[in-house]
Amino acid sequence: MQVTTATDSREAGVALAEGAVASRLAAGAQVVGPVISVFWHEGKQGTGEEWQVLLFTAAAKYPELERHLLAAHPWSNPQVVGVPIVQGSIEYLAWLARSVGA
Repeated sequence: MQVTTATDSREAGVALAEGAVASRLAAGAQVVGPVISVFWHEGKQGTGEEWQVLLFTAAAKYPELERHLLAAHPWSNPQVVGVPIVQGSIEYLAWLARSVGA
């Protein structure tokens, strides 16, 4: 799976990525940014600069990774979504599974 969240700083994104990888909840992660986000917040439309955090894990690890991200995230209601990896190199997917113990 690819799991995505976002933060308001590079440092916060790196901290989330490092924590998830160190805990073996993700095989790897990428922090991308800055990106511009447009969203609804507290009844108003907003625009802000954010950093995307992309984490790569096995589907069986998603619930634990989600709990970890929600507990460690600086925001009270962050985006945390997962999408399946439907294709990938056999070697990469095997490494991913080994890395998270799946």
